Amino acid sequence: MTPLPPPEPRNPDGETRRVGVEIEFAGLPPRDTAELVRELFGGELTVISPHRLKVQETRWGDFVIELDTQYAHPDREVLDARPKDDTEWERQRHQMRVDFHTRTRELIGDVVTGLVPTEIVCPPVPWDELDELDALFDALRQHGAKGTDASLLYGFGLHLNPEVASLSVESLLDHLRAYLLTAEWLREQIDVDITREVLPHANPFPKPYALKVLDPRYAPDLDTLIGDYLEDNPTRNRELDMTPLFAHLRPGYPHPLFRNKLVKARPTFHYRLPDARLSEPGWGSVTEWNRWLEVERLAADKELLAKRSAGYVAKHTRSPLARLWLRMRGWAGTS
Repeated sequence: MTPLPPPEPRNPDGETRRVGVEIEFAGLPPRDTAELVRELFGGELTVISPHRLKVQETRWGDFVIELDTQYAHPDREVLDARPKDDTEWERQRHQMRVDFHTRTRELIGDVVTGLVPTEIVCPPVPWDELDELDALFDALRQHGAKGTDASLLYGFGLHLNPEVASLSVESLLDHLRAYLLTAEWLREQIDVDITREVLPHANPFPKPYALKVLDPRYAPDLDTLIGDYLEDNPTRNRELDMTPLFAHLRPGYPHPLFRNKLVKARPTFHYRLPDARLSEPGWGSVTEWNRWLEVERLAADKELLAKRSAGYVAKHTRSPLARLWLRMRGWAGTS
């Protein structure tokens, strides 16, 4: 499958926009997965800890392969801590704490391997090279990796991180509006697995927030856009998670979520909706990129975006009596 071109193919620096890809799956442990990545894309395999590895210096950058739970990996704060003083006894005590912590995390990883997913965090890939990255999805299938549809216990996902074409508030608002209007269609196209529906990893936006943003009179500056978002969405668990992008634009913004180490500041949209459908031949990052482009096309069409936004607000702010009247007219076949 060929990746389709976005309306704006270049980033603010005039370079080809890139897309970060994150994929979760079962059936293949991190070490075997890392070896597979190296076979496909070259690079050097580095063991960071027993359940976290990197394949470095590939054509696109570094791949990170790990068990998707923080408890299987040593805590960097513990590893970087210093002894309380410079005595031999304190240095030995400190080293014993570090060794115990490291070994405990390794044992936790050993126990949960097979119960929690393996995750590959790919380096940013130019959008027009995503079909080459999809060789990884084919190889994962061939080596027994299992996606969301393999079991009711598998709540796995694929995350896309499309680099933004513009950092202007107007552009960000257009894309957020376009996503709100397209989200239901995307869910229908993806046919989201029931496991993803019931787990809180990628929840839809609340309707009051959608109405606020889609109101034609809504014209926020950046801090207002961020503040309104966080007021109604104080969580990372949204289909379109804007916190990494907002953290990039306002690194010192006073909100606890921005101090969460899981929020990684970057100039991208963090699109969390798709399932990991590894059992479907041909499915991969290109499939979901091409669907995502419906959002970007709508964002680029100012007239249609304004029309659909106004229509959404009008539809969802009608009184119950007006909605009943319109439904009755529809039943009667009148217009």
